[in-house]
Order: sequence, then C-alpha cells, then structure tokens
Amino acid sequence: MRWCAAIVLCLVAALAAGQENWLQADFRRESERVSDACKSFKVTALGGCAYELFSDHPLHIAAGSMPPQNGFALGGAFGEQRNTGNWRLSFDVDVVGSFSGTWRAGGYMTMMHTPDERRRAVRPVVAQPGANAEAPVVVKKAPTNFVHPYTTISIYAQTISLNKLNYFGEGNDTTLANASLFGMTQTIIGGNVVKPVYEVPSIRKLNLELLGEVNGRFVNIKSEQSNSVPSIEILYTNATAPGLSSQPGFAQLGEGFRIKPVFADRFELNYIGNFQQFFAPSSSQNSFLRWTADLNHTFYLYGYTKSAPASTGADGPDECSRGEEKCPEVSHSRNLNGSITFRLLLSESINSTTSAVPFYFQQTLGGSDIDGNMALGSYQDYRFRAPNLLLLQQSFEHSIWGPFGFKFMADEGKVALTRGDLGFDDLKHSFAAGLTLRAGGSPMVSLMFAWGGAEGHHNIFNMNNSLLGGSARPLLD
Repeated sequence: MRWCAAIVLCLVAALAAGQENWLQADFRRESERVSDACKSFKVTALGGCAYELFSDHPLHIAAGSMPPQNGFALGGAFGEQRNTGNWRLSFDVDVVGSFSGTWRAGGYMTMMHTPDERRRAVRPVVAQPGANAEAPVVVKKAPTNFVHPYTTISIYAQTISLNKLNYFGEGNDTTLANASLFGMTQTIIGGNVVKPVYEVPSIRKLNLELLGEVNGRFVNIKSEQSNSVPSIEILYTNATAPGLSSQPGFAQLGEGFRIKPVFADRFELNYIGNFQQFFAPSSSQNSFLRWTADLNHTFYLYGYTKSAPASTGADGPDECSRGEEKCPEVSHSRNLNGSITFRLLLSESINSTTSAVPFYFQQTLGGSDIDGNMALGSYQDYRFRAPNLLLLQQSFEHSIWGPFGFKFMADEGKVALTRGDLGFDDLKHSFAAGLTLRAGGSPMVSLMFAWGGAEGHHNIFNMNNSLLGGSARPLLD
C-alpha cells in the first residue's frame, strides 16, 4: 500500500508541474487527497488510503474480475470530466491484466445532454413595439428516477484477450465429458445512445427510454488446453461449434427500449426489450438476428428512495464522482435496505437455413457468463450454450451492516437449439447465497456459494469491473 501511494503521488506531482491548467489542478487536488489519506501507515488508516488509491480521479488503480476462469486483473485508469455548453463529457482510459495472461484495454467517452436548469423556469420576454409578446418557454426537468435523466451518448473502443473459456457443445443436454477449452480476443468499436421520453404526458409515468447501438465486433478464437481438458478444435468441428473455422468481422446494430415505473415508492418494474442484428459482410453463413426481453420486478422493503442506485449513467466505467470533487465516502449507515426481485429473461435468435449463430456469440447459463452475470451458479461457468435461452430468477437482498449485505438467489433455466424447444419443462435449477459489498464508489463485490444443481456446488467471487455508479462496459456476447 505504501509503494502504491508513493507511485501515485509521484505521477500526480510530475503531471502537475509547471504552469497549472485545469487538468493539472485536478491532479494537484488528487495529490492532496491521497497525501492526506495515506499520511499515516497505521492499520486503521489503511482502508481510507486504499479507497483513495482505487477510486479517486483523475488517476487511480484499476481492479476487477475478468470473465470467469480468467482471473483477477489489476492496472491503471485515467478518468476526467468536463462541462461544455449543454453537455457533460466524461473521458476514461484503462489497461488491466491478470497473472493468467489475460488483459483488457479500452477508451470510453460518455456525453450527457445537460440543459441549464439554473435558468428561470419561465423565460421573461420583452414585447416589441407593434408586435405580440412571445409565449413564455417552460424549461422542463427530467424525472429524477430515470436511469439516464437526459440523452446520453457513449463512444468506446475496447480489446479484451481471454485465455480460458469453457465449451461443452451446444444445447441443454451436453455432458461434462464433452468439456473443452478455447481462448478468445475480441475488439469492440462503437457506441450507443439512450434517449429518455418524458415530454409526452400520457407516457411520462412509464419512465420510457429509447435505446440504440452501433458496434463493430472483431473476434479471434485461439487454441487453449490444460492437462485434463483438450482444446476446442480437438473435439469439435465447424458443424458442432459454428464459427470455429473462421471468425469474420461483424457489424452489429441494436434498437430497444426500457420502461422503469415505480409504484407507491415500493414496487418497481424494469423492462428492457432489445432487437439486435449481427451482419458478417464477408460471410453470410454467420449473420443472424436476436431479440431479448428482460423483465425485472422489484419490491423494496423499505422504500425505493433508500434502495435506488445513485448513478445517472453520465460517468464512465472508471468514475464514481458523479460530477463532485471526489467519490462518495464509504457509508457505515445503519439504515435498512432490502429488496425482493423476480426476473424473466427470454432471448431468441433468428437465422436462415444456410447460416448459424457463431458459438462465441451464443449466450450461456451456468456459473457466470462472459459478462460476469450469475445464472445457474452451481454449474460450471459457461456450462450450457445455445442460440436461445430462458431464465427465471428470484433473489432477496438485505443490508447487514454499513455497506455489507446478504443475498439469496434461486434460478431455473434452459437453453435450446431452436426457438420451438424453449419452454418451462425440463428446467435446470440452482440456489446461491452469500455476501455483497457496496462501499462508496468502489466496485461491487459478491462472494456466493451455489448448490442444488445436478453437478455439485460452486464458489463464485466477483468484483465488478466498473466503479459503483459508473457506466457498464460493452457486452461481449
């Protein structure tokens, strides 16, 4: 910890040397905060020092879990925010790596439209001689419970290299004897936009947001094996692992919506509908379409205002200051927070008779998926894979003390090779329980023990790769 503090202080001091501009001023203020937090090397002060080193801005240590089976990554991140006219700009750059040889590097820019609400609600107008006075203009404010209160545009470029991903074949009836490994590098260049619709009174209470995305995806599958599990190309061919023989570049478009109404300050709906198109210009055999419905129903035991997330979606993945001088302090509040959630996730793919969904873009159930989302946790990571997926998920989460909480989950789900095979029969099931940690702006941490499936139990540790309150990174599947 002492060496980390010294390195950060040296870098900040070097960048702040000379005539001070706005960036150097931000580095100077960070240097003062780190110096104050790390001036004592007593055990009681180490927590505050670590929090500054891992969450402050513009420069901080980046940490988080890589996709399952690929270790824990450390590195560096730079984040900065600027207000220009009616836009708030957020810039992030980070590079992290793990001892297993996996790494991720990316640059992210988030732009949120921020109309000047400091203006008077009604603009005064001076009537010109001989002319009628202009009607007053009312400056509308967005509802405060929108995830993104104003139009938000994100632009990003990210490359991730993974050395160990499981493949058991396609479908819901694969066996552990079919296990194989592969590595993957994926580069994503693109952007997305979120447009809240609150101008129309008849739909304002729905908290409707329109979603859009345009991405270029470039994948390279690599050979990988261990002492006990062979590489994917030894057991599978392009017929049993579509896309194995070659990986063309994809243009991926997406359109969707989100509604997030809250009823009586207790019950919240979070419905997301999304339609994606994956086009491989050089290989029509890999093009496909996918639609997804993700329906979440949450009952807040002590009210929505206590449990609702504070993020506005305007910060990048390496930021948690939310426009303030520093990230929120770690809270030791005794206020109770608790929620019960019921989720239905349904995803189906559409392809022609001469094309197939590449296996590396197929969604998975079992352990955690490639984006770190836990489902059927007692099974191995990426255990069940297919173009179509159905998941029912129930969870209960409650605060214990300060930032610590308890979580219990129950999952039922299946994957299917064809859309007609999806249904509520023959569902796999699993249970999980464990601890969660949401501290200030630091990444959310969960430690879960999963059991109840047909293949044993599974311990799952995950540290989110974005700071709490920051935006999510582009999805990998």
